[in-house]
Amino acid sequence: MSKLLDQDKPIYLQIRERIEDQIVNEQLKEGEQAPSTNQLVSFYKINHATVSKGVNQLVEEGILFKKRGIGMFVADGAREKLVQKRKDAFLDNYVVGLVQEAKKLGITMQELVELIKSCKGSE
Repeated sequence: MSKLLDQDKPIYLQIRERIEDQIVNEQLKEGEQAPSTNQLVSFYKINHATVSKGVNQLVEEGILFKKRGIGMFVADGAREKLVQKRKDAFLDNYVVGLVQEAKKLGITMQELVELIKSCKGSE
């Protein structure tokens, strides 16, 4: 995890997204203990309330759960929830606009698929 935080985005969101990334990338697996708020405060040198806000959002969504006196853990099904959430966001943020622009330009779905395949092959 990089210590560098983006100045253009709320810090609590960045903390939340970094924990989400670790779950999606399976660096943190379901049932494993997540970093505590104290560890995150110490690592990033930021306010406890800021870290708590990001972590508590993950708890409210059922991504993390607390064991009193023990710590924070990754919930069962957390990775699947996060992946589905990101797929939905990907559709809304990228695919819908892409298809709309393709229609405006007269690009057929088949042509669009071929363009995507050619881009994917260039990796």
